[in-house]
Amino acid sequence: MRAMFFVVLLALPLAGWTQTVITEADAIRLILERAEVADLEQGALLAAEADVATARQWPNPSLSYSRESLGSSPEAVEESWMLSQTFDLSGRRGLRREAAGHRLVMAQADNAARHAERVAATRHSFHEALYRQEIVRLTEVWSRHFAQVEGMVEALAAAGEASGYDRRRLAREQQSAAARLLAQRAELGREVARLAAYTGLSVAPLVVGELAPPPLPTLEEAMQCLEQRPDLRALTSRAEAAELEGRAAGRGAIPDVTLGIGSKRVDNGLTAEDGVMFSVSVPLPLFDRQQAGQQRARAEAMQARGELGLMRAHAIGEVQGLRHLAEGLRTTAADYRQRTVTELPELIRIAEAAYQGGESSLLELLDAYRSALETETEALELERRARLAYIEFDLLTGSTQCKP
Repeated sequence: MRAMFFVVLLALPLAGWTQTVITEADAIRLILERAEVADLEQGALLAAEADVATARQWPNPSLSYSRESLGSSPEAVEESWMLSQTFDLSGRRGLRREAAGHRLVMAQADNAARHAERVAATRHSFHEALYRQEIVRLTEVWSRHFAQVEGMVEALAAAGEASGYDRRRLAREQQSAAARLLAQRAELGREVARLAAYTGLSVAPLVVGELAPPPLPTLEEAMQCLEQRPDLRALTSRAEAAELEGRAAGRGAIPDVTLGIGSKRVDNGLTAEDGVMFSVSVPLPLFDRQQAGQQRARAEAMQARGELGLMRAHAIGEVQGLRHLAEGLRTTAADYRQRTVTELPELIRIAEAAYQGGESSLLELLDAYRSALETETEALELERRARLAYIEFDLLTGSTQCKP
């Protein structure tokens, strides 16, 4: 009965996550194709483009009309109309238009930064699911060994060479393996469900790929990519926009000029006379010369430049340290798998042969199985840590969007 339960456990359907097979590239494509992502990025660009269009527009002209009665006669009237237009003689409009262009570049860089963060989160989720999937596979292999051991124990028991303790000890190991497999499948279910939520899939996927990361870019290539990182470019554009707005505010002492042209008609009831009117209107910048706007823009530019310098310095140190960590983990994982995991099949074969030949106990055989599982699990954990460091390095340097 126990053996039947164990077989049923191993044959539990995985239909919840085997209907869709995806690679890392598929997962990234799916997240970036989501309508919500497109709406978010397009909305940010449209808002920035609206500011650019506003900065390009001329102020609207004004049309005025007046009618006045003259003297006591209702027939004596004076009528006039005037069309006036304000002109920027200081160049503020051009500077603000250029500043709006930098704000648009900043919005594009912000979109690129969010794009990189989404890609990194999706890759992280994908490889966590892949790691859990491999752990389940290893646990299933470990569990299947007990079916083979059970056959050995039964054969030895029939020959009078296996004790009742061996049977009870094997039963306990089987129960432990079954519980561990259920727990690992539950962890896998959570990870693939999270990945499905990221990518917008209606069913949890089966992931296919390599957990161990490829070699990293050289430090020189990483440093070149660092300067193109979206958040650094966004801060640069923000500082440049603020400086241009400060220059525009600094021309507050040069007033705009409003010119008008129109006609005037005077009718006294007996005769009517028409004339042409011209007007010039200039505000006197006695109190408001955009001092506050100039100070605010200067402060924003100073803040952006300071933040940019600190972020760049911090990123340089982080790139150097993280590359050392990621490359070290990758090398360690590859070396560990080469030196230990490749030897496991032969070690298991020797342990099984020794038990069948009566040269070792069941506990020693079970210990060999457990040691093999722990060794392969450790190899996967090292590869997982190396992969996550690789993803973090890509995000830190902007390598996925960089062409050094």
